[in-house]
Amino acid sequence: MSFFKKLKEKFTATTDQASEKFKEGLTKTRDSFASKVNNLVARYRKVDEDFFEELEEILIGADVGFNTVMELIDELKMEVKRRNIQDTRDVQAVISEKLVDIYRNDEEIDATLSMNNELTVILFVGVNGVGKTTTIGKLAHKFNSEGKKVLLAAGDTFRAGAIEQLEVWGERVGVDVVKQTAGSDPAAVMFDAVQAAKSRNVDVLLCDTAGRLQNKVNLMKELEKVKKVIEREIPGAPHEVLLVLDATTGQNALVQAKMFKEVTDVSGIVLTKLDGTAKGGIVLAIKNELGIPVKFVGLGEKMDDLQEFDAEKYVYGLFADIIEKEEE
Repeated sequence: MSFFKKLKEKFTATTDQASEKFKEGLTKTRDSFASKVNNLVARYRKVDEDFFEELEEILIGADVGFNTVMELIDELKMEVKRRNIQDTRDVQAVISEKLVDIYRNDEEIDATLSMNNELTVILFVGVNGVGKTTTIGKLAHKFNSEGKKVLLAAGDTFRAGAIEQLEVWGERVGVDVVKQTAGSDPAAVMFDAVQAAKSRNVDVLLCDTAGRLQNKVNLMKELEKVKKVIEREIPGAPHEVLLVLDATTGQNALVQAKMFKEVTDVSGIVLTKLDGTAKGGIVLAIKNELGIPVKFVGLGEKMDDLQEFDAEKYVYGLFADIIEKEEE
């Protein structure tokens, strides 16, 4: 059974809401990437070097990343030779397999969210404008709807309106916000938030931070101070440091990820606005070139459009039109 047929059985035979979210959210990327792959397959009768060269261009155009593309093409060539694949149509399913393998083959990379049995502290980092506060609000809604007691910490005390924006989200999802006045020491806010979380028996504490990039040294010192305060009060915390990136910025998101990886221990990526770009391959570039898993993706504006990343659902979203037409 081909990989496409397996995905069809898994996702089209059930009413899996998450897979539908990926299908809808990746429409722009699918219309661009999958249609180009379809056209390529239609134009070539055999799998040769010219076919791979054009496929390489398509993958780079989808922001999969140069290094990742080179590795992927090499693996595809080996697999095509091993299976003695002659028909270009059969290559599509192999591509989808390899895209999933990028995530599955690294056992050291955990794409699931680390949750503590008592109080889980999640620190959010990222530049201004990427959707950090919205992500915190949507995750607060997710945890709240799961029956967990959630608290927010307004640690971005520098950006005008950041505290108020987080408060709006807190009211919207029914979650309290610990704050101080604008310009306050972020570490002091985190101390208050941790104490409040302990005294109120909170399950999840979501912490916002400033997104200034002008001075890498200051950013590093600020994040180190915040993390030190949290760790001093709760050994082993923060349990996650999630870097929020805007998928529509393409390779610039990769640059931001590299910078933040230098200044703090990023444990996972939240890739927002994936529905707003035709270059959804950036998901693969981030994980493969930086070794950081994408843990959540933004697939729309609705409250439940922030979804846990799943490699199979991602590939289903990329190739949904082909998969659903797959013959039994």
